[in-house]
Amino acid sequence: MVKENKQRESKGRIYYGYVVVAVAFIILTIMWGAVYSFGVFFKPLQNEFGWTSAQTSLAFSLFMVIHGLFYIVTGRINDRLGPRIVVIICGFLLGTGYLLMSQISAIWQLYVIYGLLIGIGMSGGLVPLASTVSRWFIKRRSLMTGICVSGIGMGTMIMPPIANWLISSYNWRTSFAIIGMVTLVLIVLAAQFLRRSPQEKEQENVNIEGGFSFRQAVKTKQLWMLFIAFFGFGFYLQTIIVHIVPYALKMDISPANAAFVMTVIGALSLAARVVVGFIADRIGNKRATVIGFVVMAIAACVLIVSKQLWGIYLVAAMLGFGYGGLMAVQSPLLADLFGLRSHGVIFGVILFVTTIGGGLGPVVAGHISDLTGSYHIVFLIFIIISALSIALSSLLRPTSAEHA
Repeated sequence: MVKENKQRESKGRIYYGYVVVAVAFIILTIMWGAVYSFGVFFKPLQNEFGWTSAQTSLAFSLFMVIHGLFYIVTGRINDRLGPRIVVIICGFLLGTGYLLMSQISAIWQLYVIYGLLIGIGMSGGLVPLASTVSRWFIKRRSLMTGICVSGIGMGTMIMPPIANWLISSYNWRTSFAIIGMVTLVLIVLAAQFLRRSPQEKEQENVNIEGGFSFRQAVKTKQLWMLFIAFFGFGFYLQTIIVHIVPYALKMDISPANAAFVMTVIGALSLAARVVVGFIADRIGNKRATVIGFVVMAIAACVLIVSKQLWGIYLVAAMLGFGYGGLMAVQSPLLADLFGLRSHGVIFGVILFVTTIGGGLGPVVAGHISDLTGSYHIVFLIFIIISALSIALSSLLRPTSAEHA
């Protein structure tokens, strides 16, 4: 691959890879900011239509499964055609989905539009963009990927308050329409600046993307170890996201302090994506991955013994750091292990497995809590999951595609 500095020195201009990272950051900020505003619309939808919490929540569950599944599709297309066409089409679908949300009048419309249409639209974000950043950088790959995916955290922090202001100033229908129009226009415009690789930008007809095909990668034990590790990661993470506030409330922590736990997780995950990306470029993505799982294991241990607010905040900080760091190194780790030939589809499958774990975890945890009246068993499961993930990630070794 053409190294970052070569083009900058020989052409006397800023390396275009930085433009790609900036554009990816903006697109992920818009996409995930819009999606994580769903909670702000939750009560207005219930008040308008009288839907139960379970009925309304099902739309987001459908979204999680659909967007995870379609990561495989957009990853494959990105490997072959590059990110621009993928992001344009998905950005159009996403924006159109939010525009149509302003017109819904029945529960099935919520499921079709939010679960299916917006789910497919969101699949044009993380996998194509992070995979593209991996193609543009070598020495700074993890740092640049961390900056790219920090857009998710930024969107999570800024968009829900904006959505809340829109609803307060207008109404939920107008708010959906505004978010839809802004999302559609900005993503489609930003996508025009995306390029698949340095070779496409320079119009060089050179194949530099060696590595595994998807079929070869599936035959390796490395990929199956990653399936298990990141299934557990999704199970752990989404369970915490859903249940940490109810757990804090059970400990007689005030609603305001309990809600602030999510802010701590978001802020630390945002910082970790950049910090861990920077560190991973120096110590390696495998070591950074192991460290991320170790931090999450320690957080689970603290959860078991802590009965005070400071302990919950400490857990939130560690979890945010571990989770954010793992998000930063996930794509570069796959590039290290399997190369760039089918990076998008491999990354897509890994994230789909992660979303399956994320969909299963909160349900299992809720069931255990209902039966036992406690989260103690759930936290023990977190420790087991983290220990297994530490062991599996420690055993990762690059293998040759010729011997797959």
